[in-house]
Amino acid sequence: MIEAQQKDLQDIFRAGIDAVDPERAVRRYVRRRGNRLFVGDRSYALDRFKRIFLIGAGKGTAPMAKALEDILGDRLTNGWIVVKYGYGMPLGKTHTMEAGHPIPDEAGLKATEVVLDQIRECAEEDLIICAFSGGGSALLPAPSPPINLDEKQETTRLLLDSGATINEINAIRKHLSLTKGGWLAKTADPATLVSLILSDVIGDRLDVIASGPTVPDESTFADCTEIIQRYNLARRLPETVAEHFRKGTAGMVPETPKVGDTAFSKVQNLIVGNNRGALLAAQEQAISLGYKTMILSSQIEGEAREVAQVFASIGKEICQAGLPISSPACVLAGGEPTVTIQGKGKGGRNQELALACAISIDGWDRIFMLSAGTDGTDGPTDAAGAIVSGLTCSRARQANLDPYSYLLANDSYSFFESLGDLLKTGPTRTNVMDIICMLVGDAEP
Repeated sequence: MIEAQQKDLQDIFRAGIDAVDPERAVRRYVRRRGNRLFVGDRSYALDRFKRIFLIGAGKGTAPMAKALEDILGDRLTNGWIVVKYGYGMPLGKTHTMEAGHPIPDEAGLKATEVVLDQIRECAEEDLIICAFSGGGSALLPAPSPPINLDEKQETTRLLLDSGATINEINAIRKHLSLTKGGWLAKTADPATLVSLILSDVIGDRLDVIASGPTVPDESTFADCTEIIQRYNLARRLPETVAEHFRKGTAGMVPETPKVGDTAFSKVQNLIVGNNRGALLAAQEQAISLGYKTMILSSQIEGEAREVAQVFASIGKEICQAGLPISSPACVLAGGEPTVTIQGKGKGGRNQELALACAISIDGWDRIFMLSAGTDGTDGPTDAAGAIVSGLTCSRARQANLDPYSYLLANDSYSFFESLGDLLKTGPTRTNVMDIICMLVGDAEP
């Protein structure tokens, strides 16, 4: 029975992943008929443009570029995209550059310089089609002078370890960049710009996905200063970065482009895939497997350990009272929890959530849970997440492993590696945040 439940969890997760395949997502929204290109509810006469370029950044950008190459055919002049190491794929006219994620690296810096050099040369008769997905923030680094890459890397590490939300992290990133927060659109002006976006953020906020390179920025230097104070980062940031924010708050550094800036007058931003679409497909798969299902939310956030407690409580309620749905049950949710790092172990938010849940459901042998990143990567590990059940902790104790000590050390990867419970998918080439799936089996007769 345990093996059957684990297989069901993986099948449900895979159905969600397949539904947000970036290539298919682009083809749902973009089509060409002769010399006219249809993008969502808009259309473009291609013979109006002298050149058509493709640029992009993110974990799911390569398959997006493949679809666009096929659709544009001979009208595509050239293309340049930046993807995470291992996330590339063979393309035609598009140059694929691989770089570091989640910490930006020298390869990403050089790749970004290539992209910026190309769009700086664009004119009014040019069309630029952008493909952005999760990971674009780290993969398109261009620090605002005099900040250098090392200082931006250190700032990114501090933010990732602080427990800050992705919205807060990206607000900081936008105010340290020459590409994010609408600056890329500003650089591309006066060309026409179409941006296709695979969402990996809570609420699908356009200004947050990949830090909104083609979107007016709603955040300000004052907001960034509040975030820095909220997470006690003021004295830990590199001095050049801290000085940049002091000057920005004082009005001595230009703000990011805002609503009303003429640079956005010829920009179309369109979301082609998101977490909700993945959850709906996962739900369909669960129903086909015989489960009664419910989707809690596609906007789960907060500390991973606290999210785990909520899921554990729902699982126990289903076991005891058949509420909010009766068994066999499948409860789904998506989003992006956070982890405040206190230990020195290895793991990611999904593995931490799974470990905390395993502890909470210890002995509840009808409950099974999977938590995983849709991109196939959870934190700085080669795992997408982990699978647990009410028997996970007893198996750990038999192997002389103490689940609590691993949780306190933020060492969930080592814990699950020892038990063989890591979920490893390899690069999925998509990214719409995380999927959490809990199954509750029927009671034994």
